[in-house]
Amino acid sequence: MRQVKIYDTTLRDGAQAEEFTLSLADKIRVAQKLAELGVHYIEGGWPGSNPKDKEFFLEVRNYDFGQSRITAFGSTHHKDRPPDADSNMQELLISLAPVVTIFGKSSLFQVREILQTTPERNLELISDSLAYLKPRVQELFYDAEHFFDGFKEDRDYALKTLEAAVAGGADCLVLCDTNGGTLTAELIDIIKAVRRHLPQAALGIHAHNDSELAVANSLAAVALGCDQVQGTINGVGERCGNANLCSIIPNLQLKMGLACLPEANLRRLTEVSRFVFEVANIRPNRYQPYVGKSAFAHKGGVHAAAVKKNPKAYEHIDPEKVGNVRAIPVSDLSGRGNILLKAQELGLDLANHDTDVQAALDQLRGVLKLDDQGLSLPPFDSKVKTILEKIKELEAQGYQFEEAEASLELLLRAALGQYKEYFQLQSYRVIDQKVGSVEPPVPEATIRVRVGLHEVHTAAFGNGPVDALYNALLKALVRFYPRLTEVMLEDYKVRVLPGMRGTGAKVRVSIVSRDARAWWNTMGVATDIIDASWQALVDSVNYKLFKDEQRQT
Repeated sequence: MRQVKIYDTTLRDGAQAEEFTLSLADKIRVAQKLAELGVHYIEGGWPGSNPKDKEFFLEVRNYDFGQSRITAFGSTHHKDRPPDADSNMQELLISLAPVVTIFGKSSLFQVREILQTTPERNLELISDSLAYLKPRVQELFYDAEHFFDGFKEDRDYALKTLEAAVAGGADCLVLCDTNGGTLTAELIDIIKAVRRHLPQAALGIHAHNDSELAVANSLAAVALGCDQVQGTINGVGERCGNANLCSIIPNLQLKMGLACLPEANLRRLTEVSRFVFEVANIRPNRYQPYVGKSAFAHKGGVHAAAVKKNPKAYEHIDPEKVGNVRAIPVSDLSGRGNILLKAQELGLDLANHDTDVQAALDQLRGVLKLDDQGLSLPPFDSKVKTILEKIKELEAQGYQFEEAEASLELLLRAALGQYKEYFQLQSYRVIDQKVGSVEPPVPEATIRVRVGLHEVHTAAFGNGPVDALYNALLKALVRFYPRLTEVMLEDYKVRVLPGMRGTGAKVRVSIVSRDARAWWNTMGVATDIIDASWQALVDSVNYKLFKDEQRQT
């Protein structure tokens, strides 16, 4: 089966989208999710352009990304400096990324007006940059920026830029529709011309979505022999976005019969889509094909009745193939399956738990000589349904468990009777005092908690009211649980939820925590931002304590 390589540029090109911002910690977490999905290349950023991307390539060395290859991005060397004296070239090498992608100009307009050099010098920049990098990296790709526009301006020159890239040693020539204005029929004709001119060259496609054709153009390019597809999760990117990998991957794999990801990995696509939205603090697009919450929703009575008889009536694929679910009232069975799958991922076997506990009760019944009315568990199916109903209730309130797996695990364990209450809140009070118009506020929190037979009353300051509350909680608990000093709060996000407007709206607080062993995500929802933060903080602390206790047993 023909293999198509998926090149993800969410962390670099996708991050150029308005209102899409990722911290360094966010970028690491997204890269880990992409590796779990199984994309072949993860473009981490442009190390020569900003400190955060440079730090990413330092930090990323501490993680294992399996078969996914971390890629660094950059441009051809400066027109007035040789490659070995160009800081951009050196940063690419310092990054130690096994794969490097550089872009160069394909359009005479871009060469003269933007790069402000001669056509001949531009060809030298391309070939010399690639030739310099070639022996120093494991794989080397060339992004032919503005290629389709350049081809329409001057066919011969655009092809000469590709010849220069081949001469420099590029392993793949990626044809870029940078302005996103190329119609699919035009793109097909141009790729055919490139294939005739360079029949042995490996080709890729990088499409933007300014004409709503990025996915269609990417699929057409693959059909014509391009074996690398560049894009972003959810199609995020500058202006109208990049080619959406959440549509491209299933189309390639399920519709065109091409190999992209392992079939089991494809089932994680919806999870990854929603994870990236949540990490970037952006509301997911429910109408997005394949992965949106409405992608397999059947509201109309005729549609719903038909789908009950046979889902093929109004569904082009089985939603489970991409990790999504059918949204109709009788989808409880699908929902239970999702709960079982999530529990299995967390190492919780709901079915075996019921079986084992019931067996123990049966044995106890025999010892005590009780009749059948004595000890029993609710049916397994009933227990899972109860969990599902609880999750649906919480999601209706605003929870989003795709981005709060630690909170979800605590919820599932509570349903299994495995939840341990490490402390009880008696009360807290948060004061944010501001005196005058110049000095910043001084937040202070006081808290009373009970740990076993002990009641502790503490107070603490912080950089904000939530930080003060967290500091007070730690101050109260650390004498009983010293390892809480290992916890670091890496990120804190607040999202206003639909419904009531303005300052009376309900909010969702997401907290990312870590220790030396792992990262975990927790969540709280309330109309009071302090209360929502408290919920997320409590889950974070309880998760840490529970995991430490597990390791010791």
